[in-house]
Formats: sequence, C-alpha cells, structure tokens
Amino acid sequence: MTEYETVIGLEVHAQLLTRSKLFCACSTRFDLTPNKNVCPVCLGLPGSLPVINQQAVGYAVRAALALGCTIHEKSIFARKNYFYPDLPKGYQISQYEEPFSSRGHLDVELENRIKRVGITRVHMEEDAGKNLHGIGGDSVVDLNRAGIPLIEIVGDPDLRSSTEAAAYLRALRDVLVFIGVNDGNLEEGSFRCDANVSIRPTGATEFGTRCELKNLNSFRFVQRAIDAEVARQVALVDSGGRVDQETRAFDPDTGLTRTLRSKEHAHDYRYFPEPDLPPLTIDSALQAREQGNVGELPATLKKRWLEELKLPPQAALSLSSHPAYARFFQQTLERFNHPVKVANWILTEVLRSARVHGIKAEFAVTPEQVAELLELVEKGEISGKQAKEVQTALEGTDRSPRAVVEERGLKVVSDASALEPLCRQLIEQYPKQAESIRGGKKGVMGFFVGQVMKQTGGSADPKLVSELLEKLIG
Repeated sequence: MTEYETVIGLEVHAQLLTRSKLFCACSTRFDLTPNKNVCPVCLGLPGSLPVINQQAVGYAVRAALALGCTIHEKSIFARKNYFYPDLPKGYQISQYEEPFSSRGHLDVELENRIKRVGITRVHMEEDAGKNLHGIGGDSVVDLNRAGIPLIEIVGDPDLRSSTEAAAYLRALRDVLVFIGVNDGNLEEGSFRCDANVSIRPTGATEFGTRCELKNLNSFRFVQRAIDAEVARQVALVDSGGRVDQETRAFDPDTGLTRTLRSKEHAHDYRYFPEPDLPPLTIDSALQAREQGNVGELPATLKKRWLEELKLPPQAALSLSSHPAYARFFQQTLERFNHPVKVANWILTEVLRSARVHGIKAEFAVTPEQVAELLELVEKGEISGKQAKEVQTALEGTDRSPRAVVEERGLKVVSDASALEPLCRQLIEQYPKQAESIRGGKKGVMGFFVGQVMKQTGGSADPKLVSELLEKLIG
C-alpha cells in the first residue's frame, strides 16, 4: 500500500459583531423566534436595495490586518448565483475577483514547533438563512441569519493533519475574539468552517482531487471529519478507485462522511459584479484606525508574559486565551506586582466561578479585591487557606478583603510558643514519617505542615511551621 500525505485547506466563516446586518438595519441578535429579524432586503423582495454597514467594513479590515493581509483600497462586491430555499434572492452578495484583502498568514503553535499557515484572502459576504427539517414533518426556512455580516478567511492548503487543522482553528478563533470582531461561538454558528481535504503519495508535489466538508462547527468534529475523509480517500485509491471532487457532510453519529452534491466550480456560480453596490473604497485613514484597534495579539502577549514576567507556560497560555482573562490579570498586576502569584490565584480561584459568553466574561470578584487579598497573604496577615475563605465571602459583593478578615477575626498564628506543642505532638504521633525526614526524605515535611494547617484550621504561618518542624525533627 502506498504511503500518503494529507493536504488540508480551511475556509472559515466568522460572523462580525455588528448590531445590524451587512446590507440592512435588521438586528443580528441570535433569536429563537423564526423570521423575526427580517425586512424586504433580507427577504429579497423586488425593489429593495442593499446599503453597506460601515461598522462591518471596519471590523473586516481589522481582522485582515491582524492576519497580516494586504488591504486593497478598492474592491468589488459580486453576486454568487445559486438556488437554495434559504437564499430568497437566488444569489448571495460576496466578493470574488477583487476582494478587499489578500495574502496574509497565521502562526500556529503546535506541540514542539511554530507552523506558519498562509492565508489566501479575507473577504466580506452575507450569510444565508437556515433550513430546519422535521418540524411537524415538514422542512421550513428561518431567514433570521439571512444578511448577517461575515468574513470568509480562505487558508492556503498548508495543513497536513487533522491535529494541525484544529490548532489552526483555535489560534484563528483566539485572534478574532481578542480583537473584538467575533464572539467565537461555534454552537450558534458564528464561527464555522469548511475543510478541503485531499491526499497525495508521500513526496509528490501535485495536489490530489479534493473534497469539501461543509459546516463543521466544533474543533472535535473538524478532527473527526478530516480523519474519516482521509481514511475514505485512502481506502478508495488503494482499491483502484478514484476520488471525485464533491461536497460532503460529516455524520457524527456514524463517524463517516457522505455525499451532498458534486462540487461546483467558480463558473457554476456565474459571478458578476453586484449592480446595486458601488465599489468599496478603504482609505488609509480607516486602515490606520483599525490597525490601532488590533492591539496585542494572544501569541505576542503569551510570549511577552513568558519572557518578561516568567509565567509558567500553561498559565501564560490560559490567561492569553480570552481578552477578559488577560485584562483581569493585567489590572490585578497593576495593584499587586507579583505575576506568578497573581496568575496562579486567578487560574485556581477566580476562573472557577467566571462565566464566559463570547467576548464577554463575568467575574465574581474584581481585580481590586484580588490584589488587596493577595497583599494580605503576602504580608502574613492571613494564610492561603484563609484567603480562599475570604474570596468566597467576597464573591458577588463590593466589600473589601480587609473588612471580611476583621469581621471574621481571621489572622495568622505566628507565635512559635503556641505552635511548638502541636508540632511536638504530631512528631510523636507519626514517628515513621519523622524518621524518614531524618533519613533525607525532605518531601515528607509537607505531610507534617499539612497536618499542622489542618489542626489549626489553616491559621498557622506555614513558614514558621516549617522552621519549627525542621528544628524539632532535626
């Protein structure tokens, strides 16, 4: 059997976070009531005319700049003609021959290397509606999504495995969420992708015939769908068959892909310039403004935190995965300049009760409260265990940590004469563990410190306890 190389290119559709649609004033709000957010433009009624959403243009330019694309001052909207029940006009307004941006890249962090994936183009287009099947035995159409502003990010065929494809998608989603143009919500369809998959003999330079997997809306499904399609193509070629260019769907229940339709070519859509829209002009002022709105991207932020703040890699990765996490960390750090301690506390205590939806996040405490709480621990006024108790009391309130500490009478026991009898008692109670420490197993010391903290309800000074134990056991 021949060894094969997988070739993957992703086309990602990301909804822009505008309040109104791309060519009309209808709301973009995700609504469960079918056909509520529609108008003559969405419905494609005769005589209705599209008007471009200026905010959508700004967001699209921002995304393209964040991905290193070249912005073209003039671009053309085009009609992509095809029939489908969820497309009432009979065409989709998109961009084809003259998109507003081209040639960018995204650096993707893999397990032991950075892979640069080329981006062919980023262009704007409107979304179609949605077909709903099995409603009372019928198929119905919901046009709430018709006209939703999208950018399509067309990636080069640079990916070589389903793992790389999923990593690319995660990195792309993080960038779009960080710059505030997309909420990254795969469940609601605001971030989804099509995967072009082909195989070729290892070492070959020509691409094989590709199949397009449509509307993959989770990272896990992307990996499963690509793996299933690769296995299908390999089995087909090895048995003497030929891969036909077509559009396929992935069935998560069976773990297999199935044919939807033969793959259309560009000429099948009969693209031609949209006669109701003038050429789109993106001047240097708009580019400069949106370049300023890009800010520091997740990968750059993570690298800076690793190098300058010496954060552990996993902490830097987690805190740079969402813009709200990064803001909370930085605002806390401004008030309590101990990066590793701040990062650890946020990851273990703050994010535990955080609620995230899209680019927004709600925290049960504020950066000011966390900074003051960690300052109390740093000064030795309360222990780490007591700090967790204080944090719980602070959640959902505007109280200060010091007020909670005083109210509850919390303080660290730092009197050696008060702690020494307890330490002696524990050494007598656990002679084998004490002997292990004398034999050089210093790690067992944590057992005794834990016992003291347990006996004192977490109020003992851990540093003092360790010093006492070393003295008494030694």
